[in-house]
Amino acid sequence: MTEELNASCRPQGLPAPSLSEPDHPLPPFVGAEYNSETRQAEFCVWAPLRSRLLLETGEDRLLYTMQRDDDGYHRCEVKGCEPGQSYALVTEDGRRLPDPASRFQPDGVHGPSALVDTRAFLMRTTDYIAPRLHEYVIYELHVGTFSPEGTFAAAIQQLPRLAELGITAVEILPVAAFAGERNWGYDGVQPYAVQACYGGPEGLASFVDAAHGLGMAVVLDVVYNHLGPEGNYLREFGPYFTDAYRTPWGEAINFDGPDSDEVRAYFIRNALFWLEKYDIDALRLDAVHAIYDTGARPFLSELQAAVDEAFGSDLPMGSGATASRRPRYLIAESDMNDSRLVRRRDDGGYGLAGHWADDFHHAVHVLLTGERRGYYADFGGLEQLERAMFQAYNLSGGYSAHRRRRHGNSPEGVPTERFVVCIQNHDQVGNRMFGERLSQLVTPEQYRFALSLLLTSPYVPLLFMGEEYGETRPFYFFVDHGDEALLEATREGRKREFAEFYDGVEPPDPVAESTFNDSVLDISAAERQPGKAILELYRELLRIRRESGGARTVERIAVALPVIAYRRGGFVVCANCGENAVALGLRQVGVERSHVRVCSWMAAEELAEQLSAGVSVDAGPSVQLPGWGVVVLELGEGG
Repeated sequence: MTEELNASCRPQGLPAPSLSEPDHPLPPFVGAEYNSETRQAEFCVWAPLRSRLLLETGEDRLLYTMQRDDDGYHRCEVKGCEPGQSYALVTEDGRRLPDPASRFQPDGVHGPSALVDTRAFLMRTTDYIAPRLHEYVIYELHVGTFSPEGTFAAAIQQLPRLAELGITAVEILPVAAFAGERNWGYDGVQPYAVQACYGGPEGLASFVDAAHGLGMAVVLDVVYNHLGPEGNYLREFGPYFTDAYRTPWGEAINFDGPDSDEVRAYFIRNALFWLEKYDIDALRLDAVHAIYDTGARPFLSELQAAVDEAFGSDLPMGSGATASRRPRYLIAESDMNDSRLVRRRDDGGYGLAGHWADDFHHAVHVLLTGERRGYYADFGGLEQLERAMFQAYNLSGGYSAHRRRRHGNSPEGVPTERFVVCIQNHDQVGNRMFGERLSQLVTPEQYRFALSLLLTSPYVPLLFMGEEYGETRPFYFFVDHGDEALLEATREGRKREFAEFYDGVEPPDPVAESTFNDSVLDISAAERQPGKAILELYRELLRIRRESGGARTVERIAVALPVIAYRRGGFVVCANCGENAVALGLRQVGVERSHVRVCSWMAAEELAEQLSAGVSVDAGPSVQLPGWGVVVLELGEGG
């Protein structure tokens, strides 16, 4: 090591943010902030467990003593820096550790951190007008398996086809740095750093810029309930974790114990970092039911307040809004059926913009497949589908057979745009032993039925990558840890997870590179049948969705089961939720005259000809809905 250099290091006297109204000043950032104009960088690390930290920079390993304050923040300013310059933190016992708020780990999670000029990413698409939440049609993708290259650059090439289809928001699974090169992203250990093998910070910034250039929002999945098992160095610096709770995936984050103010600030800053530095439109908050916080001001509420303060609440877009002040959305994943997540704070809620709600998926899945294991035990009939379709939650305080207790509360009064629903997502596909997609579990008629309900529902729809053309390749669970013991533990854990249901059957090896490769999309399937026909059905239904106002409350029409019917804007949707054909008179659904816009089982034009030929003055036109048939009628004059 070279001799310590202290001349350019000084306490920064940084102002306090107004996020959480702390009793003592906190710095407005942690990590390294680079200024290209002055060629200097400011470093700030919260490390109350360290009495002394040294900053080591560059290949020459120059050392700087960081100044520690009473709250455990270590600060230093270094001149003559350049983006890409490596640095590490040296502890009292001589260990070199990455920055716990590193922006980039080019050599992996165990290597040194690197300086990033995030200011260069801002406002590159200045004429972008963001879609509002009710206009969102979300497309969820995993960067590593979305293309054979597995990079942001390759994903950018696919964005025009998604925009043409009618996708308005692209959601990417977590990109926070994780060990190895193959992972879903939920094992991230560097919450501020972008995974190197995807293309790093520049790759993400280019992806956001390209999406905005096509008018699409970008949603980033973030994990604030746990960190991954390999390369997790945060515990070396401070009490980021707690023994008071345990998540299914490891140690819980310390959101309500001693020294939790700074831990909360670390994650609040992280959310603001993605929204500000990368111009992200919305964050999907993973499994918020595993964010344990018994304080009087819940972390989620505090996080939403900070986002509102930084970017404004749901401001109207247009002449009065600017790109920097457009609203940003927080969408929480939770299996608790708790409407407080999206109720206003002055109404006893957390004030979040959206809720990733599972009941719609479960109701459709169980109706079509008959599977009743685990949480599917609370579903299975048309009544559950109706409740999920028109009330968001199947269980809103009623008894759950799966949980053996009451579950949920009422979502009454909550706008439908607050709920994000799907017929597939990474969890529901990837957590199956063989990673089967819905297209592999049901008939073609049932698949078209499911997607038709999804895109005509009153909620924000989410598509899982490949769904739009009926992708048949699996999406497996996969990892690439460097610790052999951890790899073996992962293998054994997967075997135990499925042993009850697949006695004697070996699950795909999550460690094998072939398991990852088998999960890569075959996008060429969209260019041949049946992919082309499925794609066209998605395109037309999304066109209808736009014309009828996106996510909005639908008006239910009283008809006898198994048919459910509802009006949305100038359209009436009629769906046969069973396998037997049903004759439906159009006057039963309040239609006198109509144009057939979409038919799930034949060409719309063909059905329109049949209706026209079969008009009866007394009974009016009728349609023979086959099993799992869905028809969308565009109301004409007098209809």
